[in-house]
Amino acid sequence: MSSWIRQTHRWLSLAFTLAVIANIVAMFVSPGATWIGFLALVPLIPLLFTGLYMFVQPYRAKARQAS
Repeated sequence: MSSWIRQTHRWLSLAFTLAVIANIVAMFVSPGATWIGFLALVPLIPLLFTGLYMFVQPYRAKARQAS
């Protein structure tokens, strides 16, 4: 399960990077295209949860070892 979450996090980070680049390009092409800014939120929200999961893993492992 952990490796699946890590792989998902990597792909989400790639999608987020592409969405940010698309946002920057869209702002230069058409300054009124603010809706494209919300496109970056699509991968950002699951990226937050997978990142938090990976952040907590070492602390959970230490807690298991201590008990």
